[in-house]
Amino acid sequence: MPNLQKTSQKSQAEAGRPWVIVDVENKILGRVASEIANLLRGKDRPTFNPHDDCGSFVVVVNASKIKMTGKKLTNEILYHHTGYLGGLKKQTPGDLLSKNPDRLLRDTVWGMLPKNKLSRRLLTKLHIYPETEHSHQAQRPVPAKI
Repeated sequence: MPNLQKTSQKSQAEAGRPWVIVDVENKILGRVASEIANLLRGKDRPTFNPHDDCGSFVVVVNASKIKMTGKKLTNEILYHHTGYLGGLKKQTPGDLLSKNPDRLLRDTVWGMLPKNKLSRRLLTKLHIYPETEHSHQAQRPVPAKI
């Protein structure tokens, strides 16, 4: 007689979506971004499926106080193209961190997610704030262990 065991999968509604808060003050950009990407995908949970959106909502605070090792804040160059002819823009991470601190972290996390429709949906669950104040107190976020 064949083995009739079946693998059960929880639906997105059954799995639940906890809210997690991450304080990135004095933490290294790449290491924190990889942990945030894992939280967004749900790789820290036993109900992880690569094709499902089963991750947590992530609130990041103190994004303006994130660190990079070495001289990357001044020597590295980030490129962005506007889509127009001659529209290649250059910026250092230090300039980007002073003008728009959430974009540096968001672009880094975006690079660590899979390149498909699911990753665009996952990125909407990421909320980044430059200081400690955030507007998600009602969701009662739990501090993450990073």
